[in-house]
Amino acid sequence: MPKILLVEDNEKNWDMLSRRLRRRGYEVVLAFDGAQGVAMARADKPDLVLMDMSLPVMDGWEATRQIKASTETSTIPVIALTAHAMSGDREKARLAGCDDYHPKPVDLAALLTQIEAALTKSGT
Repeated sequence: MPKILLVEDNEKNWDMLSRRLRRRGYEVVLAFDGAQGVAMARADKPDLVLMDMSLPVMDGWEATRQIKASTETSTIPVIALTAHAMSGDREKARLAGCDDYHPKPVDLAALLTQIEAALTKSGT
């Protein structure tokens, strides 16, 4: 069962996403801010990270940079989740180290396709 770290501060979003991902056979662990996300990525070694980019304590951009900069977590795929679906945001996510980008509101079918592609690419 692949483990997904969901880094999301909005209770409505993490509740909906975690329930739906669990129903599809994923183990889901939650972090509620960027700093906690970085710590949990190091401690839990998830197979994939879903990273909200607008987070308290440390934003998702910096959290992703730290995850990708560490040798112990650099190979974990990170998919950016953001309501900032502006021109250039996809490139900004890639520059921060994200492997993929998904605009909010979440399209679950499309996100599941992205998750499967990232897990397959990483060999999980």
